[in-house]
Amino acid sequence: MSKYEKSCLIRGDGGRAIRGILDRIGDKWSLLIVATLDDSPLRFSQLQTRVTGISQRMLTRTLRNLERDGLVSRTAYAEVPPRVEYELTATGRTLIGPAVTLAEWAVDYNPEIEEHQAAYDARPDRPGRRVTPRDGAL
Repeated sequence: MSKYEKSCLIRGDGGRAIRGILDRIGDKWSLLIVATLDDSPLRFSQLQTRVTGISQRMLTRTLRNLERDGLVSRTAYAEVPPRVEYELTATGRTLIGPAVTLAEWAVDYNPEIEEHQAAYDARPDRPGRRVTPRDGAL
């Protein structure tokens, strides 16, 4: 039995907790935002500048979800103009280590994965591949 299976059996939830958390932090932006907030609290505009490619709407949505999950805190200051900062909570900080490990793994193994993908996509017998007359078979 794998470690994953043991964790699921111990909790008795069939993996529901693991799937729920991975759905949240495994999305396109959450880990990038968490990693960006590792240095210090940041304002919304600073986050948007540092997390390249994220839209204002998606940043807002992701920050709200991370705040709801207790990984990020939002502090509004009564100043003119108003200032709002986001920072990791104590729970959010515990995610930095696993996130860095995953990011390093992704960078290290991405070339190998891309090679495997190209080889798979080039296989004439791969599932779901359409055979055309150009492939030499009818």
